[in-house]
Amino acid sequence: MGIRQKIVGVNKKVKWPVHFTSVVIASEKIIPGTKAPGFSMGCFIDGRNGIVIGENVWVGPRVSLISQNHNENNYLKYETAKPIIIGKNSLLTANCVVLPEVELGEHTIVAAGAVVTKSFLKGNQVLGGVPAKVIKKLSPYQG
Repeated sequence: MGIRQKIVGVNKKVKWPVHFTSVVIASEKIIPGTKAPGFSMGCFIDGRNGIVIGENVWVGPRVSLISQNHNENNYLKYETAKPIIIGKNSLLTANCVVLPEVELGEHTIVAAGAVVTKSFLKGNQVLGGVPAKVIKKLSPYQG
């Protein structure tokens, strides 16, 4: 863990290293996989409904994983939802956003600036756009 995380207390309850400019909410409901989500700068990771991150998932700078949403009729209330699930060997690139209840299959790359509003279970694909859609098929991960 970084000095600011240990001493100053920013993201102090998070059990993995987090960049001092990133914010992690409800880390106890996040399964971080083998990498450290939020280690890149400027990430916003809201785990209040749960986030499950597979092995070898890379999270780039300013990525937002938002597992909870406001109630449409009362903004002070939050909606309960299924957790976000990110399949192993995936890459979430700069400034992408993954919204509540999204599940991504193995070896999914989310392009910079994409907003993922629904699940893409097949894997071996690149997602891009707002809202995100499949923009390229990939061969199986070789790592």
